[in-house]
Amino acid sequence: MGMKRLTKQRRAVLEVVQNAKGHHPDAAWVYAEVRKKVPSISLGTVYRTLEALTKEGYLVPLSRPGEAVRYEANPDGHLHLVCRKCNRFFDIVHPLPDLLSEVRAKYPGFEIDHVQVEYEGLCPTCRENSQP
Repeated sequence: MGMKRLTKQRRAVLEVVQNAKGHHPDAAWVYAEVRKKVPSISLGTVYRTLEALTKEGYLVPLSRPGEAVRYEANPDGHLHLVCRKCNRFFDIVHPLPDLLSEVRAKYPGFEIDHVQVEYEGLCPTCRENSQP
């Protein structure tokens, strides 16, 4: 998978998201980190670059109602645990059942282009901090 134009700015944005291990950053966080490498980059350029990298399949957007879109560089199918208190995403590394094939077979006229499944609860840190 090759980028159409591997500019210094695109490379920096992609590297920041790829290196955000265990973190699913939003555009503002990516912008702050990329500015350390490319001080002249604008927030608009970061947004456009994130969109382009998503369209090209390098990034996966994670959206939840009322929150900024977050990004991850792991395009392989996996699920997430989401903490309802700190809003942090955690990747679930577990074999996934092939429910998509079953859904496509049952609803052949529906074109599915995105699947997002999450488990929501309290992460260990927030759970520990809420104990009396």
